[in-house]
Amino acid sequence: QVQLVESGGGSVQAGGSLRLSCAASGYTYRRNYMGWFRQAPGKERVGVAAISTRAGSTYYVNSVKGRFTISQDNAKTTVYLQMNSLKPEDTAMYYCAAEDVGDAGVVVVTATGHDWTGFGYWGQGTQVTVSS
Repeated sequence: QVQLVESGGGSVQAGGSLRLSCAASGYTYRRNYMGWFRQAPGKERVGVAAISTRAGSTYYVNSVKGRFTISQDNAKTTVYLQMNSLKPEDTAMYYCAAEDVGDAGVVVVTATGHDWTGFGYWGQGTQVTVSS
């Protein structure tokens, strides 16, 4: 059973930093893509950043480019999201996700964070609150 466990959320002031972690376990094979999503109150869940676990390629939505960095550990079982220069609009529940479409499937990410597809495994979420 695939498990994704997030940690590292919290409350910070605008301009501050947080580092989220996502520990993955239970895979029968390593997932090709991992990602971070977020959902603000009353809004839909949207993609934030993704990483190709094989190639190390990274993808970011426009609103976080230059401020957030997604990375993975050498064992490729933990994915991180370093968040710098945080803004109040970054306040949301952050979710770790892994693709579930396999080598034959398609993962889609967009610059806006909407309509990301191919991610079917989810963590329980960790809250990030940024105050002005």
